[in-house]
Amino acid sequence: MVGKIKPMSQVKQLLLLHQQGSKIKYIARSLGISKNTVKSYFARLHGLSQSITDLLDMPDPALERLFTSGNPAYKDERYLYIRERLEYYATELKRRGVTQKLLWEEYIADVPDGYGLTQFRFHLRQQLIARKPSMVLQHKPADKLFIDFAGHKLSYVDSLSGECIECPVFIASLPFSDYCFAIVVRTQSIEDFIYALRCCLEHLGGIPFIIVPDNLKAAIIKANNYEPTLSRALEDFANHYGFTVVPARVAHPKDKALVENQVKLLYNRVYAKIRNQQFFDLTSLNEAVKEKVRLHNQTRMQKKPFCREEQFLSLEKPQLQPLPEQTYEVKYYRELKVAQNNHVYLSIDRHYYSVPFKWIGQRVKIIYTRSLVRIYMQGEQIAIHPRSYEAGKYSTILDHLCSHHQHYLSRSPSYYMNRAQKISPELHFMIQSLFDYGRPAEQNYRTCDGFFRLHRRTTADIFTAACRQAIEDKCYGYQYLMRLIEHFQKSGLTAHAEDIPLPTHQNIRGKDYYQQLSLNI
Repeated sequence: MVGKIKPMSQVKQLLLLHQQGSKIKYIARSLGISKNTVKSYFARLHGLSQSITDLLDMPDPALERLFTSGNPAYKDERYLYIRERLEYYATELKRRGVTQKLLWEEYIADVPDGYGLTQFRFHLRQQLIARKPSMVLQHKPADKLFIDFAGHKLSYVDSLSGECIECPVFIASLPFSDYCFAIVVRTQSIEDFIYALRCCLEHLGGIPFIIVPDNLKAAIIKANNYEPTLSRALEDFANHYGFTVVPARVAHPKDKALVENQVKLLYNRVYAKIRNQQFFDLTSLNEAVKEKVRLHNQTRMQKKPFCREEQFLSLEKPQLQPLPEQTYEVKYYRELKVAQNNHVYLSIDRHYYSVPFKWIGQRVKIIYTRSLVRIYMQGEQIAIHPRSYEAGKYSTILDHLCSHHQHYLSRSPSYYMNRAQKISPELHFMIQSLFDYGRPAEQNYRTCDGFFRLHRRTTADIFTAACRQAIEDKCYGYQYLMRLIEHFQKSGLTAHAEDIPLPTHQNIRGKDYYQQLSLNI
């Protein structure tokens, strides 16, 4: 029938009047429609097998299907031609440089009286969309967190150089409440990605069961629709916080459609609103973004009687898993060989870390974070060091060295004096006087080692007597003490050397000799 389709309630009134025997003119005047329209319905009625009573009992959609023949455009030969070649058009559109306009130009060359460009695009798009229906997913509270980086970046001006620095924006969304989080980071590196994700979880105050990231390089080493390979840093992070990572499929943005929609919303509610503001550091830029995202979460949604923040706080946040007590740090892995000096060299810091000397020449596993360096051998932790960024320096634990090296490194004036105190007061006095003399400490260490060597090879009486004589003579050298000991050993002297009388001789001048004004020879 030509013209606009009448409501089925009005058509049923027409059928009732016809059943009651009313004339066409009366029916047209009563229902406010033309006589030709009434005639057209009567003509259609005579072609139906159902009675008027059966037609009145039908639901409106079924009745409308009987009285209308459908859109004739979908029976047009031009439409049928396009539908038959739909597979070809869908395949060609995936090829580089092929557009709908190019396909129309080829189509109109084959079918000169075919559709115009607008109608061709309409029918082609309708058929392609019908082949890929979308599904409405029902999300549970605290079940998933969708994360992604926005396609467009935000920027700030370096106050020192004046350079405009563009930074990516990390965006996350909880699909149940549609609650949003955003933060600006310097790069999309693994360190910044983990930092942004950690800030997100801390902002939410809990952990969802599943994280759904995009196939960004910081999270996914090798993309695959069925078994993608995660980066080790993300796996460690997931194990620390207790969630599962299920990446979206490659080229399937609908897998994380809600966060894609959040990106579009933030372009309008964050990007556009701060476009005329100028920022001079990343902190101030993030503060502005945080404020605009807060307002976005507090904006009441159009088709729901609540805002995102109300839904999140009331139904979703209580069901999130608790945060761990310890803050996560990114772990890095190395396998290095222990050098002859029982240290390993961490090239990224150009720093050396000690390992127990028994593992010299073995390959050990290194796991280091921003603050600690852990060293493992055969699954057992054999060393741990605070991470140092001093290039060319050594971090050494004394217990890792052999006894000879431990002795060498543990030398100090107090070490030698404490050791001498346990042997005799005379030796302690000599060593203390030796360090007070002002020579370099390294030179005195060797002298002290010589004293202890003499003590081990000499009887206590002779060694003590020699020390007393050296103190009396104020001569604290190793050679002098050794000659005294040798002299006492040859002379058979006892430890009481001060009691032995001097031999009689005439070489005594007396005090009068030194008080004379002139020399008397």
